[in-house]
Amino acid sequence: MLQQLQSRFTWDLQKEDMDMENLSTRLEEHIKLPLGRPGAVALSYSFLAYVRYLQNQPEEALSLLLQSEQKTRECYGEESERRLIVTYGDLAWLKYHTGYYLESQTYCQRVQDILKKYPSSSSTVLHPEVYGEQGWTYLKFSKSFYPKAIKCFINALEMQKDDSEWNAGYAIALFRTEWNKPEPSEKPEDSAAIKQLRQALEINPDDAVLLSMLSVKLGVYKKHEEAESLVEKALKTDPENPHVLRYIAKYLRNQGENDRSIDLLERALKRTSQSAFIHHQLGLCYKKKKIAEQSSKPYKKQMVQQLRHQCIQNLEKAVKIKPSFALARADLALMYGEDKDFDRAEEMFQHCFKMFPELPDESLRQVIHQRYAEFHFYHTKKPADAIDHYKKGVQLTPKTWEWKQCIKKLKKIADGRLSEDEDDSLAYALLAQVAKAEGDMEKAAEMFEKALDCDENNSEYLSALCELRMNLH
Repeated sequence: MLQQLQSRFTWDLQKEDMDMENLSTRLEEHIKLPLGRPGAVALSYSFLAYVRYLQNQPEEALSLLLQSEQKTRECYGEESERRLIVTYGDLAWLKYHTGYYLESQTYCQRVQDILKKYPSSSSTVLHPEVYGEQGWTYLKFSKSFYPKAIKCFINALEMQKDDSEWNAGYAIALFRTEWNKPEPSEKPEDSAAIKQLRQALEINPDDAVLLSMLSVKLGVYKKHEEAESLVEKALKTDPENPHVLRYIAKYLRNQGENDRSIDLLERALKRTSQSAFIHHQLGLCYKKKKIAEQSSKPYKKQMVQQLRHQCIQNLEKAVKIKPSFALARADLALMYGEDKDFDRAEEMFQHCFKMFPELPDESLRQVIHQRYAEFHFYHTKKPADAIDHYKKGVQLTPKTWEWKQCIKKLKKIADGRLSEDEDDSLAYALLAQVAKAEGDMEKAAEMFEKALDCDENNSEYLSALCELRMNLH
């Protein structure tokens, strides 16, 4: 009976997939700041209850689930029963795990009574409220669950296509998973996230979080006029919501308005001080200010050092709040390198490499390889290590900003070596690997042939050339 319940206990939410401390802190803040759509706080109580169960705090988990039930009834009134299917499932499992078997059965029976009262179309189809809660759970608990969240919201929308909550959830999930650096040929209409954000805003035009997310996406596609109008509307609608402020700050940083972005992020921190995302964004703002100062002639060395340290301080806070934040770690490690703190930089990068098995997608691994290559290229002056990690970067997700940077640097290194020695086999091999990554197999074969002309006994170049020729014919 328990195994058949729809519950966080049956949704394969593994402890090792989550950053428990950071998740706990964020959920506590969500409860303290009752933001978002109706019912969001009730969900936060349920989410935090499951976290407390995983942290071996069953009594607090029980208290939180009962508060979730109360908040759900207050929010939805007579419509609350289907919203309690998962909550009662969680209570049944929690009572079972704590040895209260009769009470566990009572909650199982409550679920059965609701399912009899509101039967679904078939035994394999869940209620949209269950799909929706499952979607929010996956969206909240870990980035690695985002694809599952998307499927859940799609299932909910198939049954209630105009529901504002499922449309918003689907839009947020797409926003978080869609790559934010499109190809020049791509248009806003090609973006599934933009299309869904517009759909969700048609249903609920005053959702400031969705407005701010859409402004970020439109800014990426250089649709600045519409993006600016969305920014103004979002700030007017919900001016103190930290989630709104952080997305608008990201939009402003992308447009080069670093001071405005910093002001908004500092405002957001006053309400949600334990946000790793906001500290990371602040770090990136100070880094952009530093780069802008360095590009001025002559630049002020003391100002550059001050901005670098402000960047480092915020990145350190982001990593302290969320130890699993791989992107912030890689950015921080590179800044340590720029600050000539090579030992701390190396230690931080090695920590990033140890995280590889846990990283949800290869684009994050690519970021770490690219940052580590830059560390050696610019700071330690170890070209062999830089080349090794640029090469690893180009073998991962194509067309990303990091991929393009790896391609660019490998070409630069190869051209520099050839200007000093036109018979440099490694330079030709690098150009071959670049051509292969760019999809030009004939040029790749030609470059490996030139590499072999310079180093005819190199088995690595010969093997790569043979493989290319087999694929070409």
